[in-house]
Amino acid sequence: MASATLKQLGADFISLFFPVTCAACNGELVRGEEAICTSCLSFLPRTSDENDPRENPVARVFWGRVPLQCAASAFLFSKGGSVQELIHNLKYNGRKDAGIAAGKFFGNDLKKLTPFNSVDAVVPVPLHSEKFRKRGYNQAACFGQGIAHALGVPLLGRAVLRMTATETQTRKSRTERWSNVEDVFRANPEINVSGKHILLVDDVITTGATIEACASALLACEGTSVSVVSLASARE
Repeated sequence: MASATLKQLGADFISLFFPVTCAACNGELVRGEEAICTSCLSFLPRTSDENDPRENPVARVFWGRVPLQCAASAFLFSKGGSVQELIHNLKYNGRKDAGIAAGKFFGNDLKKLTPFNSVDAVVPVPLHSEKFRKRGYNQAACFGQGIAHALGVPLLGRAVLRMTATETQTRKSRTERWSNVEDVFRANPEINVSGKHILLVDDVITTGATIEACASALLACEGTSVSVVSLASARE
């Protein structure tokens, strides 16, 4: 008990000089808050997609393209908004803790709902090895780690392999985005996902081209079914 008290006192002392900030609003966190402040968790624009996992706008992105069990996003992405700040800090400022915290938050919602509560494993959309070396981590895997923790299932970080590096998708059209990721992904033969319900996770869904290509690689494995979630979606 004394050791825990001393540890907390030490953390409080450090925070006086190096305050831990919210990854969404950059305000200072208080004791008990984890990466994202309570206010942001309450007021970040939610999608409610998880309450309608087969008919919501994210699910409709993939209709006629790839057969998914369900799909959802936690937050709505808008330029200049707090969700963009959260994702920027996660991807470029080393805020892995923000991805994990957001994953736990959203995962606690998902585990109460069918068919998300039948998921066997979480798989993040992979980065190419060169980008992974530069960044040091995969932001989708951070989000996936939090979701896997909430659902009580394993995170299979290498179940899908990215075979070639691709250009950024940001300024590409829908057709260009698909061409950019076609034949990029392959299921890892060393990790058995056959017969499993896989939850594929990414940071942001826009046209869905990356998710479509990645899900197709998983669905090529016998008996595998796939659902999709993302930290945010940009509704076109």
